Amino acid sequence: MSIDMRNQRATAAGLLVALGIIYGDIGTSPLYVMKAIIGERPVSELLVLGGISCVVWTLTIQTTFKYILLTLRADNRGEGGIFSLYALVRRFAWWAFIPASIGAATLLADGIITPPISVASAIEGLVNVRGLEEVFTPGSNVTVAVVIAILSLIFFFQRFGTKVVGSTFGPVMGVWFSMLVVLGLTYVIQFPDVLRALSPHYAIALLTEYPDGFWLLGAVFLCTTGAEALYSDLGHCGRRNIQGSWIFVKAALVINYMGQGAWALHASGGTLDGRNPFYALMPDWFLVPGICVATLAAIIASQALITGSFTLISEAVSMNFWPRVRVKFPSDVRGQIYIPSVNWLLWVGCVGIMLNFRESGEMEHVYGFFITLAMLMTTVLMGIWLRYVRHWSWLAVVFVLLLFFTVELAYFAANSVKVLHRISFVIVVLGLVNLMLMWFKARKITNRFLDFRNLTDHAPAIVDLSKDKEVPKFATHLVYLTKANDRTQVERKIVDSILRRRPKRADVYWFIHVDWTDEPYTMEYRVTELVNDKVIRVDFQLGFRVQPRINKLFKQVIQDLVSCSEFDLSSKYESLRKHDFDADIRYVLMERFLSVENELSVADDVLLDTYFFIKRFALSDQTAFGLDHTDTVVEYVPLILGEVESLPLKRLGVPPASRPNA
Repeated sequence: MSIDMRNQRATAAGLLVALGIIYGDIGTSPLYVMKAIIGERPVSELLVLGGISCVVWTLTIQTTFKYILLTLRADNRGEGGIFSLYALVRRFAWWAFIPASIGAATLLADGIITPPISVASAIEGLVNVRGLEEVFTPGSNVTVAVVIAILSLIFFFQRFGTKVVGSTFGPVMGVWFSMLVVLGLTYVIQFPDVLRALSPHYAIALLTEYPDGFWLLGAVFLCTTGAEALYSDLGHCGRRNIQGSWIFVKAALVINYMGQGAWALHASGGTLDGRNPFYALMPDWFLVPGICVATLAAIIASQALITGSFTLISEAVSMNFWPRVRVKFPSDVRGQIYIPSVNWLLWVGCVGIMLNFRESGEMEHVYGFFITLAMLMTTVLMGIWLRYVRHWSWLAVVFVLLLFFTVELAYFAANSVKVLHRISFVIVVLGLVNLMLMWFKARKITNRFLDFRNLTDHAPAIVDLSKDKEVPKFATHLVYLTKANDRTQVERKIVDSILRRRPKRADVYWFIHVDWTDEPYTMEYRVTELVNDKVIRVDFQLGFRVQPRINKLFKQVIQDLVSCSEFDLSSKYESLRKHDFDADIRYVLMERFLSVENELSVADDVLLDTYFFIKRFALSDQTAFGLDHTDTVVEYVPLILGEVESLPLKRLGVPPASRPNA
């Protein structure tokens, strides 16, 4: 099924897959939302009905209207997510990289917070089981240890992929949402007066009449924290499948929230007294199986956020927002990747969160803050997309932006107060934002000072070098990677490498250029012969989600040319040709280092020093482009951005030949 077809119609299989992949995060929010809204406050009609009303209208305005009906239409050849949106709008706003960086970093923070808060909320339900009250108290050593053990197993099995386990995600989440409906209806049918919460009157009353009612928005916002994942996972399920399954998911969520509200109003006894309204809906005989289902749903939610983080970083690398990292493909499922460094980064973050906060209630203080920020950044990019891609009028764009900004800024303000007490994690996330901004800006600076030369001007010298048998042959086929968009140009450092630094004689000189397209899965190439059978350029057009395995891609190009009789791959060494040896291919990579001759501003100096320091720990070009170590030579060249034009150097003494009367 093509990507376009997935967006045109929904299927039963697609709807089931969407339940398993898309709704893990937002689907597990009933575990903690009502508990966070009520907290230790006395249960009152205004608090409960107003809280549920805020939840219902948040799901309607923020999730349904913004993401389900509007943002999902901003697909990039079927793919979604903040970098896909950035790829669509970057040519219309040079500054779009700023909200893209902030949004991506905060989504990565979501991948750190969601697993511990979801799993902890599920395991803490064991405190309701008779005989386990003292053992699984929220924040106890046993609870923390069990949560960390589950999280560790989740991250350990990432290396094997989720092809087999992933096939069960849909049915499990189907059971989960069905359970939400049944548990909620049990109390809604008994106490139908809770249906009054559908009226926005109670939401307005909570915000205006209840003491500190506005600050409860921080807890209310937790109900829609998974909305950004709906857009990020667009390519896995398709827009129609997401929109179709949302009808059932939203109904299940609203019914369960109302059931919790009905229990709080009529059976709680006036206060929660540490109880979770979600587990209070369960009869005693169902607690253990219900907690098992909740734990599986939490694991699925964690899995979805982890794999989403892998995809996010992969796209960030392709679009120059993150240092190159090793990417593995644990299965033959398209788009399923595994990034070891990111996996262990997330694991360390999740364990650190669990050890620091110890219980789900404490994590709620920082959870909503970063997702709100990510949503704000998506709104900024959406405004550009609506105006310049969909060509909406300025009036319509301003109206939509005002609506979303008003809602999201209110949530942001409510969450900001809570996060002030957890400033250490904020600093970590700010570090991620700074890394993305710094890496993007440094790459822009270094690329701006690339010196390109016309290759056709140097072609005669290259041809003469190729024929000069006094120069030792370096390789039969010599391959360079170039950033020049013009097919007749290459960097000056490449020309110097061939002709000056150490003349490299070869029979054929190849120049490979990779052009990253805005589409995610493009794989095309074009061959241009600048000198017949001597100087050849290959331009690859790769989607931003395609891994640049240049070694394999280039060999495929050679095979295509040989099969079409356009090229002879046999060895050019006379002694080997008669034995039918394949021609040797050697790649030369140019590695830049910051020259001491540069005269830079303090800001640029710090920026570039940090960039080159971090680059030491990043994946090398040789590994990133899939080149064999035995076939690759790395040359180091200085990067000079702003050298001094002349030095005030004076000579002491005069040479004898220039003295008067000498």
